[in-house]
Amino acid sequence: MEKKIIARNKKAQHEYFILDTLECGIVLTGTEIKSIRMGKVSIQDAYCQVKGSTMYIYNMDISKYSLGTLFNHKEKRNRTLLLHKKEIRKLAQKVQLEGLTIVPLSLYFKQALVKVEIALCKGKKNYDKREDLKREALDNDKKKALKNY
Repeated sequence: MEKKIIARNKKAQHEYFILDTLECGIVLTGTEIKSIRMGKVSIQDAYCQVKGSTMYIYNMDISKYSLGTLFNHKEKRNRTLLLHKKEIRKLAQKVQLEGLTIVPLSLYFKQALVKVEIALCKGKKNYDKREDLKREALDNDKKKALKNY
């Protein structure tokens, strides 16, 4: 099955250690899906939380559909994620006990459905971020040297 990526959260790789990933569905309205198909979506500041037995995604920005009428959607409303209750309980327990957070990594089409890849993450300290930047710079230098050799 082919994935067509719509949006990525590049900031998540820099800000967090990614411990576990999970694919889930999302509940959308008609104008939201049309706006997503046009590529007008951002998940940079988005995060997920469990309320009761349901998981929601917050701060996911889907721009208004330009050809929509008065039935257009709200841009930053909370959207429900579709997961099994067992998975939700497991994630909620890890968040509560270990102090982890749930962040969306990417939004993509899988066949005709929109899917969200979420990750269980642990926050990085500043020295961890600097270490990652140094490692990336060294890797880039190695690639350039090999390319020129």
